[in-house]
Amino acid sequence: MRVLILGGTSLTGPYAVRRLHGLGHQVTVFHRGEHEADLPKDVRNVHGDLSHPPRELLQPEPDVVVHMWAMTEADAMAFVNLFRGVAARAVVISSGDVYRAYGRLWGADAGSPDPIRLNEDAPLRESRYPYRKMAPSEDHWMSRYDKILVEQAVMNQPELPATILRYPAVIGPGEYRRFKNWIQPMLRGDAELRVQEGWMACRFTHGFVEDVAEAIVVAATNSSSAGRIYNVGELHTPAMAERVTELAHAVGWRGRVIEVPASELPEGEGLPLHFEHNLVYDTQRIRAELGYKEIVPPENAPRQMIEWERVG
Repeated sequence: MRVLILGGTSLTGPYAVRRLHGLGHQVTVFHRGEHEADLPKDVRNVHGDLSHPPRELLQPEPDVVVHMWAMTEADAMAFVNLFRGVAARAVVISSGDVYRAYGRLWGADAGSPDPIRLNEDAPLRESRYPYRKMAPSEDHWMSRYDKILVEQAVMNQPELPATILRYPAVIGPGEYRRFKNWIQPMLRGDAELRVQEGWMACRFTHGFVEDVAEAIVVAATNSSSAGRIYNVGELHTPAMAERVTELAHAVGWRGRVIEVPASELPEGEGLPLHFEHNLVYDTQRIRAELGYKEIVPPENAPRQMIEWERVG
């Protein structure tokens, strides 16, 4: 099978590329060339800008095209216009930030907590453009980012059958160190770890980078995934207190955790979250329909996160 991956040089992308290549598929990676990943030599590497795609990108025609970086409605529309009638199927990366529970967690949407486990039919955010306030400028992609609009543009057309993968918070080598404020004090041997009140009881689905990449592999190689939306993430979502315990065990840290108001944390460490809202994905659909399962032993993930933090 010919697989074209748009992006694919960071975070989950290289893992998916290597896995697909190892399964015997012909893989092409198209990216801007800002950085290169460690990929097998016979993976075809094409540089360019998707707004002006080189002719070689579409030759030979891909059986499946995976879009790793569709952030705006315009991105999604341009993608569909380019590949409909060319590729047989598409896999598009989305996010769990589409859910109403995410909007309520961040205070963008009002209301009571949604059910603890969110399946793919759970209500979506009522607000739009969740990161506009964080955009460095009006023309930055963050000001127009919204995966709800991406999903609608991709799924509401018949000419390019598509699969949507709703990613969790990705952890592990290559990510931006989500748990740095916890791991660094542990590595220093601090006697205490100060965390924000309420955060330890909150549940928020994560996924180890190599495991999340496996969702791309099973979706790309299974034609029955077309037209479907799948949550991706861990089978069991622990409370943050359990995550702290796992990390402490991996480090060998024996200090104590103290919950304090956000105002007592260093500047930038407090989170403007409403912790009564959990973001727990139900991942049974992708497991039952596509046979998805984690490929990294659970005890290895915290160790790799610690090593990633050590070298950072």
